[in-house]
Amino acid sequence: MRSFKRWLDRSLAAQAVLIFLVCVGVSALVRWDRDPILWVVRAALYTAIGVTIVAVQRRRARRAAGTDARGLAELGRRIRHREVPTDPEERAAMRKLVDDQQERLERSARWLPYWLGLMGLSAAALLALGVITGSLLFPLVFAVGTAAFCLWILWMRRRTRERYGYMRSALREDHAHVS
Repeated sequence: MRSFKRWLDRSLAAQAVLIFLVCVGVSALVRWDRDPILWVVRAALYTAIGVTIVAVQRRRARRAAGTDARGLAELGRRIRHREVPTDPEERAAMRKLVDDQQERLERSARWLPYWLGLMGLSAAALLALGVITGSLLFPLVFAVGTAAFCLWILWMRRRTRERYGYMRSALREDHAHVS
């Protein structure tokens, strides 16, 4: 399982295959009455969009850290496991990456209340439509799914902020001891 995770973390093609399979499955569940070719076409479109977003984010992170794709994957793994590198070059790359990612998290925090409000408003509007039409099953499932998704986003942001904060302080602390 560990090697699968590492392969998935490093390989954009593996991520594309996983996104494609998930999209085909979701399309099949949501649009079960449609032609299976449409499932595949939609999944291919969503995969292309998702892979483009991931590739742009990775390229930006590689530029910020000044490393290659494997180095970026290794830095990400070390951040997740709270491993502080000993190599000065690797420490500098990690410091740049952590600073860039933490700055991006702080910038995106401005828009988070608006995004959460929009998600809540759409769930409330769908619930109101469900009450008016008398069909509450889908609106309730959507509202619960939206709430769970928003809570997951908040939890992941907090967890990521904690990891970057820990790594930033560990890199600064070790840097103070080395100098």
